[in-house]
Amino acid sequence: QVQLVESGGGLVQPGGSLRLSCSASGSIFSIYRMTWYRQAPGKQRELVAVITSGGSTGYAGSVKGRFTISRANVKNTVYLQMNSLKPEDTAVYYCNARLPTATSGYWGQGTQVTVSS
Repeated sequence: QVQLVESGGGLVQPGGSLRLSCSASGSIFSIYRMTWYRQAPGKQRELVAVITSGGSTGYAGSVKGRFTISRANVKNTVYLQMNSLKPEDTAVYYCNARLPTATSGYWGQGTQVTVSS
């Protein structure tokens, strides 16, 4: 069982930056694949970035070069550094923890990111 709590969302102007955090508790954090997803109003939830237990990363094409995912296992935390934000990045951002062999994982409650002038 893993409990996830996201934080760091807010209102930012286009071109600005935010850093999201997802803190985990309840299990051995380092073995989980951690993924950031987002869901905009009226749209399906989409994968944003993923980081494996070994530190390999992957990104959606729409955020590549602007967002960076990282993890601090000693702090049981995964981060999403978001730069050059665009209005289309507006969404609720969720983190997910999943074991590599599992078909489903654990979700946080989400944090709202709004990019607007």
